[in-house]
Amino acid sequence: MRIAIAGAHGQIARRLGRLLSARGDTVVGIVRNPAHQDDLSADGVEPTVLDLESASVDDVAAVVRGADAVVFAAGAGPGSGIPRKDTVDRAAAVLLADAAEQAGVRTYLLVSSMGADLVADGATPDGVDEVFTAYLRAKLAAEQDVLGRSRLSATVLRPGGLTDDPGTGRVTLARSVERGSVPRDDVAAVLVALLDAPTDGAVLELVAGPTPIGEAVRSA
Repeated sequence: MRIAIAGAHGQIARRLGRLLSARGDTVVGIVRNPAHQDDLSADGVEPTVLDLESASVDDVAAVVRGADAVVFAAGAGPGSGIPRKDTVDRAAAVLLADAAEQAGVRTYLLVSSMGADLVADGATPDGVDEVFTAYLRAKLAAEQDVLGRSRLSATVLRPGGLTDDPGTGRVTLARSVERGSVPRDDVAAVLVALLDAPTDGAVLELVAGPTPIGEAVRSA
């Protein structure tokens, strides 16, 4: 397969890129910072420098054209403010969807966040600061946009709290799960399994658990 990953230098995205390239897939990694190109090349990923906050649909479509799937794994990051939660976590995800449609790429995986449901219908969750609330709103808006497109086969993955613990290859994956954490290794492995068996229109929450990843994805 040929896979394009937006936000390819992120911690989950790099793990995903290494897994895909190791098994022989062609991986195109979209990054904003030119200094990240060498890291991606070392991972076996083909780097492309493109700022999704300023790129046009045509720019992105030219990069993803010919891909079998696109993965949105970009994020404004923990040090960013409210405006960039919108321009990256929402608008860039929408831009990638626009570009995928233009380029004829149907499979779209969106890495979102557990808790996005907390801001549904304009709700403001108790005990959540305004920046994280803005992040959840951006993620939910991105989900709603990509899932509403008939020309995309979109899957949303909402991981729980992310850790750097070694992956176990076992998870809990369902439409709704108890809050918990999950190793980034296992998130990347689940994304690989979802690329192999897309679940059109699914919104899946993910935490550590007892079920082998392949079985968990098939059940989903």
